[in-house]
Amino acid sequence: MIFSSKFLKDLSTTERYEFLQLCHRRKYNNGEYIFYQNDPGTGMYFIEEGSVELIVTGDTSNEDVGDVSFKLEPPESFGALTIGYDLRRLSSARCITDCTLLGFYNPDFETLKKRNPKIAVKFLESVSTLAMRQLERTVRELEAVTSTQNAFSIHFQTYYDRFDESKDNTHETE
Repeated sequence: MIFSSKFLKDLSTTERYEFLQLCHRRKYNNGEYIFYQNDPGTGMYFIEEGSVELIVTGDTSNEDVGDVSFKLEPPESFGALTIGYDLRRLSSARCITDCTLLGFYNPDFETLKKRNPKIAVKFLESVSTLAMRQLERTVRELEAVTSTQNAFSIHFQTYYDRFDESKDNTHETE
């Protein structure tokens, strides 16, 4: 399973073995939540056995906005964007069967960085590539349903951290 992961495809067999040594096997029951939307992101999971549903709860004040869910099965993984970053969960994760998952958490990533920085960099490059693909597709999809101006306004405001009007807007550009 771990050898099929898109996040580990650039790692050699030996490097994957080193990575696997830091993972934690956990068993969950059908219906059990692994984490909830808006929880602090503490790590990622690889599905070894079973099925997991990612659920995004819509705006409860607007009855036209419902929940969105997405089913995952082995060898898929989820939660990777929280590795190395202080992010909140965008969705809840619930087991829809009994599941066996391999957890890889932020402290494990810190250990990996110390023990084998080369593997940590390769892993983080895979996660960053995924994040950039998601960002690009999201901006393009938003552009298609709103406007180019709106999509890129949100994109740039987020990049330069200017959504919060109370913050100082005098950030230097890179």
